[in-house]
Amino acid sequence: MAQAIFYFDSSVREFEAEVVAVDGETSTVVLDRTAFYPGGGGQPCDRGRIEWPGGIGEVVDVRRDGGDVAHRLEGGLPQAGTRVSCQLDWPRRHALMRTHTALHILCGVIWRDYGAQVTGGNMQPLSGRLDFELEGLSAELVEEIERRINVEVEAEREVRVQTLPRAVAEAIPDLIRTKINLLPKGLTEIRTVEIVGLDLQADGGTHVANTRQVGPIRIAGYKSKGRLNKRLMIELEA
Repeated sequence: MAQAIFYFDSSVREFEAEVVAVDGETSTVVLDRTAFYPGGGGQPCDRGRIEWPGGIGEVVDVRRDGGDVAHRLEGGLPQAGTRVSCQLDWPRRHALMRTHTALHILCGVIWRDYGAQVTGGNMQPLSGRLDFELEGLSAELVEEIERRINVEVEAEREVRVQTLPRAVAEAIPDLIRTKINLLPKGLTEIRTVEIVGLDLQADGGTHVANTRQVGPIRIAGYKSKGRLNKRLMIELEA
């Protein structure tokens, strides 16, 4: 199983690794360690570049492959056993980190102030959306929510990541904010992301170090997806 650098340190932009497997049919390589996020929980995968003596491959897709992470390359493939230098597309990754943390701020405020669970969500760099189990939503309420989430941005709350034994994590009240518990049954340890003083959730994605790094959050739109399902769309500054 590859060492998942992104799981423990979201700030790594460049790293060295060894190619442990190559699949010419899918143009993918597996590394012994990787900082490339393979996508999941609504967060898209990372992109970037892998270089080796005599070759360069652009990382155009990253996916989980059992216990490994497969990187699909364009431009060439290294051989198994090759030492490679890897660079993330950092502006894209950092935008996704800011967006993911912004969605946690939104989720934390909605849960704290309105007691609503998340029913769905997705994100792209600098934009995203969350669906909530809310009965009513108005322009006035959306304006108030936007004000409250930006108060939390300005509060510069620390974002902490830790891994807990499953039994310990599941004993934390309200750890799962989604309507359906999506944690695989086979997980023995649960990674949590805490916005100190606001939000604590089970989460596997990448985040910035504090809420102020997110920057101003704008609620770009809202819509009803059903009587008890309301969508909020957010945008961040470039």
